[in-house]
Amino acid sequence: MDFNYLKSLHIVFVVSWFAALFYIVRLFIYTAEAQAKDEVSKGILTTQLLFMQKKLWYIIGWPAMVGTHIFGFWMLFSNPVYYFSQPWMWLKLVLIVLLTLYHFVCQIILTKQKKGIFSMSSFKLRLFNELATLFLVAIVFLVVIKSTAGLLWGVLGLLAFAFVLILAVKIYRKKSGA
Repeated sequence: MDFNYLKSLHIVFVVSWFAALFYIVRLFIYTAEAQAKDEVSKGILTTQLLFMQKKLWYIIGWPAMVGTHIFGFWMLFSNPVYYFSQPWMWLKLVLIVLLTLYHFVCQIILTKQKKGIFSMSSFKLRLFNELATLFLVAIVFLVVIKSTAGLLWGVLGLLAFAFVLILAVKIYRKKSGA
């Protein structure tokens, strides 16, 4: 298969995988927050949100992760001498392993919520959701710039932005009394 087709398919699956990762954690947050509602609302919301989690995860999330891995490794092994000699590729592979572990943690949370176990607060889930953003920024900077220095600047910029955003939220909460 032509390399550009492999790359295109890989990118489509990556975009789909990240969409699923971002949205599944939002659904976890909404499901956790639904537990504080009155019994009728809680039952209706929880049932609907668990149904949405299941559809998203098994129709988009898992297939997108598998497709990402298949086409990514296909590209990698289309020119292994080049790719395995690149330091940025080794770092990308480490990040992919960590992102895959993140995916498996999402699976654990999904399984727990399905069983009625809500061990993470919505605040912790919101923080957890930001990890996917860090992975996305780190991997994109690494692949596009093909330099660990580019990755470093991208992640540092994202962390600085996150710090400013968290500070702004804290100031807003303090002033509004929320």
